[in-house]
Amino acid sequence: MKEFLTLCLIDINEKIIYIDKIEGCLVVKSNSNNKTITFIDLFAGIGGFRYGLESLDNFKCVFSSEIDEYAKEAYYVNYGQMPAGDITKIKSADIPEHNVLCAGFPCQPFSISGKQNGFKDTRGTLFYEILRIAKAKRPDVLFLENVKHLIYHDKRRTFKIMLDALTNDLGYKVSYKVLNASDFGLPQNRERVIIIAAKDKKFDFSKIKIKPRVKLMDFLDKEGDFEYLEEDEYTLIDNPKKQRSGLIFVGYRNKSIRKNGVRSGTMHLSRVHRQPNRIYSAEGIHPTIPAQETSGRFFIYVNGRVRKLTINECYKIMGFDKFKRVGPLSEQYKQIGNSIAIPMVQAIGIEIKNQLFSEELREVDTHRNIKRRIS
Repeated sequence: MKEFLTLCLIDINEKIIYIDKIEGCLVVKSNSNNKTITFIDLFAGIGGFRYGLESLDNFKCVFSSEIDEYAKEAYYVNYGQMPAGDITKIKSADIPEHNVLCAGFPCQPFSISGKQNGFKDTRGTLFYEILRIAKAKRPDVLFLENVKHLIYHDKRRTFKIMLDALTNDLGYKVSYKVLNASDFGLPQNRERVIIIAAKDKKFDFSKIKIKPRVKLMDFLDKEGDFEYLEEDEYTLIDNPKKQRSGLIFVGYRNKSIRKNGVRSGTMHLSRVHRQPNRIYSAEGIHPTIPAQETSGRFFIYVNGRVRKLTINECYKIMGFDKFKRVGPLSEQYKQIGNSIAIPMVQAIGIEIKNQLFSEELREVDTHRNIKRRIS
């Protein structure tokens, strides 16, 4: 049977130190959870990382960078800080010290919705700006986000280059996982690869708490200037079924489409139909809100009618409950499509704090000077 003894001491800084004596060793731990975890917000957009992390205890943003002028204005209006501009023109020395580097680096070079040019696209090379800053500032953690397709881009070579750089060049312990916004209390099928690189130990994604799936219906505005389609503008399919993702495809807009090469009876399912032509039931969840759709052509079937999702609803299904939107409507659609799901950020942030910033347990030999080891 283990010998177990707990003592409680108060140090000069009034931190409570617990000393557990277990089998001849003293395990020292502190209950101090008040340390501020500073982070920087690169390629910040409208501040999804900041919105999520600063809603938690202990997290504080000390620097942000964004190149888009409309997004910078929205960031300033909501957080009271104007982001610095082009990150390629900012010296590492001008960036404050920080614990966590957050970056949802541009995804269009790797997205299935984009041209998938990867590092051939100058936006793809912005990943090297993350490496530059991480090498100079040595943050404890890198919290990175991108589209799911990044993993498979260029036969997985692109992703391997990134992981090798973080692991071998910078010396971080790296873990990654594809997460879906629909697992964090949002009615949106939004899959993103999350990369956590930490100095001391690998991040354990299995400890992240997920939530039951919700319906789009519960997030819709009760009143508003809704834009409905006329009945002759769309076709509903027979016996729509809920997909494993939670999507319920119910029909399509009657737009001219390419028909060559499409098997009979499958036209409404074919990929020749662009996403803006598709209609989904509000009893399920919504597809990914993309940055490329600046006209807001997201059509839903609700209460027997088809209408567009409102811009307010787009922000709500990303987790932006209270947010001051800025700029033309097309820019607002672009901004929300470029952002990150807030509850996902919060859930990851909680585990970053718990796993990587909790007071370290230190085993102390009972024959050594305890006071010296505690201090």
